[in-house]
Amino acid sequence: MAKVKVLIVEDESIVAKDIQNSLKKFGYLVTATVSNGEKALQEIEEERPDVILMDIMLKGKMTGIETAKIVKTRFDIPVIFLTAYADDSTLNSAKVSEPYGYIIKPFKEKELQTSIEVALYKHEKDLQVKKERDLYHSIIENKESKDSIFVRADYRLNKINFDDIFYVEALKDYVVINTSDNSFTTHTTMKEMVRILPSKDFVRVHRSFIVNLNKIFSIKYPDLVIEGKMKVLPIGGLYRKELYGRLNLI
Repeated sequence: MAKVKVLIVEDESIVAKDIQNSLKKFGYLVTATVSNGEKALQEIEEERPDVILMDIMLKGKMTGIETAKIVKTRFDIPVIFLTAYADDSTLNSAKVSEPYGYIIKPFKEKELQTSIEVALYKHEKDLQVKKERDLYHSIIENKESKDSIFVRADYRLNKINFDDIFYVEALKDYVVINTSDNSFTTHTTMKEMVRILPSKDFVRVHRSFIVNLNKIFSIKYPDLVIEGKMKVLPIGGLYRKELYGRLNLI
């Protein structure tokens, strides 16, 4: 496993050296130790660390708080503030940059390690939430085209035409969208899928299944068969009336 890369932004050389020694002891890779915000931004551009330890009071044109705001906007890398100041004014100013940690000097080595691990974990979760939000946004945008949706899978957005969807299946906190030759798992709900899929072509037949009306091969209650795949799906009693009402019966 690759080592976690840490950038130290601290203008007190003795403190910076102590932090560097502590980080190496815990197995982290220190990419550099810099003393001001300008050098920090340059180092981030070149090395892209995983996390940044930032002193709030830095020498130079930018404070640690101002530097952290730029880091969040431009690079989205978690910043942990280091400071000897614990007053309300400093804390309120620091909160604006949304740091992933706030350590008061002097601190213990274990506190440093714990703060880094928590920051990395929280940042990873934030990225997952952002990906899901982007996915929902793309789904809503593409609903306007009325012929397809985009689903995130394998770190990319995959376009799926509504006509190619055979059925959708609920799977705990996810749904699986099944086409003729593939399946796509995404983090959403059946209620959301009912809202997104065009109602003229899709109907919910069970609390765990939505089917494309054009892909139904045969029905013999309490089951139906999906053409091509010849997949047998159950028909829930609460959904039977709606299903039959959507069919062209003779």
